[in-house]
Amino acid sequence: MAAPRVHYPWYKKEDTDAFFALFQNNIANFVIIAITMLGMDFPASIVFGQVLPGAAVAVMAGNFYYAWSASRLARKENRSDVTALSYGISTPVMFVFLFGVLLPAKQLTGDAELAWKVAVAACFISGAIEAAISLVGRWVQYHLPRAAMLGAVAGVALTFIAGEMLFKTLEMPIIGLLVLAIIIVGLVARVTMPFRLPTSLFAIIVGTAMAYLIGDAGSDNFSDAFTHLGFYPLLPGTAWLEGLGLLFTSMLAVLTVVLPITLYNAIETMNNVEAMEAAGDKYDVRECQAVDGVGTMIGALFGGVFPTTVYIATVGAKWMGAGRGYSILNGAVYGIATMFGLIAALAAIIPVSVVAPILVFVGMSMIATAFQSNDTRYYPAVALAMLPYFANYVMTRFNRGAGDVVADISSSIVAMGQGAMFMAIFIGAMTVSVIDHQFRRAAIFALFAASFSFVGLMHAPKLAFNAAPDFVLGYLVMALLFVYFAFQEARRSSISR
Repeated sequence: MAAPRVHYPWYKKEDTDAFFALFQNNIANFVIIAITMLGMDFPASIVFGQVLPGAAVAVMAGNFYYAWSASRLARKENRSDVTALSYGISTPVMFVFLFGVLLPAKQLTGDAELAWKVAVAACFISGAIEAAISLVGRWVQYHLPRAAMLGAVAGVALTFIAGEMLFKTLEMPIIGLLVLAIIIVGLVARVTMPFRLPTSLFAIIVGTAMAYLIGDAGSDNFSDAFTHLGFYPLLPGTAWLEGLGLLFTSMLAVLTVVLPITLYNAIETMNNVEAMEAAGDKYDVRECQAVDGVGTMIGALFGGVFPTTVYIATVGAKWMGAGRGYSILNGAVYGIATMFGLIAALAAIIPVSVVAPILVFVGMSMIATAFQSNDTRYYPAVALAMLPYFANYVMTRFNRGAGDVVADISSSIVAMGQGAMFMAIFIGAMTVSVIDHQFRRAAIFALFAASFSFVGLMHAPKLAFNAAPDFVLGYLVMALLFVYFAFQEARRSSISR
């Protein structure tokens, strides 16, 4: 007799917490985009009339698809506790497109509109490349150790999410620490909030009210909130097509930035899907990479210039007990908020220190999952894979001045931060292989690391042949050492027989 069908709700209370976590993650990126592009002298008509609406369309497309994908998985496994994948703009990729595509294009062309069109074309090509990468995504997922992938994700969580957001939390200590305490009580200890409100919503209400009561928020925020209100329709255009002509003529150098960051984005998707499988929901990594690529291309058709990805925050949503409703709501709210200029208004009204603790929790949950989903013997591999992101974080924050800023600390910080995702995965995979005494496999990963370093995907500022010779030699020496131990292992096995 077949088991009765389980009801999978469109929305439940837990979706509210997950919605605020995902919404604030995306809104932080949207606000950074707006502030940075306006600072680069891009006109508000492009920023609020093209770039943000295009990004919102991509966010809607991906969130709606992943909500449908979650319902499909729920039907297939007859479960009601399936969590939809979180989706949005990748923060590290966003910074690369801001300072590695938009800014150089603006400097080379001297024209904001031309630079925007070049960036739209670069975004479209990035999406097409990721969709193509999806053809081998499942094979890569099968051959890369989970500890290496989740360790790399945990490195992002520790630096860019939990660490960065803890800094933001303490910018307003009285408010930030109060909200952090609410998050720990409600989401970590799972204590019910007053009036049975979702923890994140309760934290935002209390934190925002306190900020204005004690004067920490600033009265000017209200007037700033309404500066860019208006109507910005979500309409497709031909900017991507016009940009392609520029990109393949005078702006060809921009493509050297697009390829490595797209590979990074595809691996980020793969890592986050792997993390979700470890948490209990198994999605097809190849399908997800294709969806992320297509979502990026759709966003570019509407004027967006930033690639999208499955978010690291998904496991945080899983821990909160979310379903598909938070994903549907996130997509709908972003469409409406962007069309009417409400994103900037919300960002101005709600202090960053109020929402930052929610993302601290997301980072905490990702780090915990990286360890909990692996056997204890692989903990060293997880920990080692986290480390390259310390260097990457420093680089991102100091941008092109990183070399001078950190020179007195170590000359290797900049090189270590370049291609940190690749280094994290390869060094973690080598460690897992050695722990399992699979020395030949470790040698193969070392050779991959040497190859990536040779062409500039790791430890180099740009793609080039023999881009990082010292690192190439270093990884080759590692490979030789692993080969030696592989022969020693084989020799001992033959003697024991």
